[in-house]
Amino acid sequence: MIAKKIFLTKGVGKHRERLTSFELALRDAGIAACNLVRVSSIFPPRCRLTPRAQGLRLLQPGEVVFAVISENSTREPHRLIAASIGVALPADRNTYGYLSEHHSFGQTEQQAGEYAEELAAEMLATTLNVDFDPDRSWDEKKEIYRISNKIVRTLNITQSAIGDKRGFWTTVLSCAILIGE
Repeated sequence: MIAKKIFLTKGVGKHRERLTSFELALRDAGIAACNLVRVSSIFPPRCRLTPRAQGLRLLQPGEVVFAVISENSTREPHRLIAASIGVALPADRNTYGYLSEHHSFGQTEQQAGEYAEELAAEMLATTLNVDFDPDRSWDEKKEIYRISNKIVRTLNITQSAIGDKRGFWTTVLSCAILIGE
């Protein structure tokens, strides 16, 4: 199976049981009724990024669904957590792109998202032989990628949350859901 479409989704859940907080995050993301199979992070050639609402309509309860998943949990009150998926798409649609997973403590949603996006872009840049300095800032690298005309788009989806003040489990997740046809 080679996915024809991918959509991004995210969710957060809080509960006294860790498993239930994960389930609530899956529900918030709209994918709790699926059997998820974790896969590594290749964005297939000729695959299209689809809006979340459209992607969710293509799923059926009980379906086995392949997904790139980033998740994080805490039961420490007031602890900031994040889970992010970065996406890097090549200009040539016949070439594969990259997805990256990043989960962190203490990073804002923006920080975690930019980091995941940068990870995906660097993985793609190295396969496309784009010459860049890994020590440069993300903004500088984005400009190099743009000028190279080899990477057309980068983006991320990130969910962050602050640990429940009562000490309940807080779980965040971000997912890229792969859909065949």
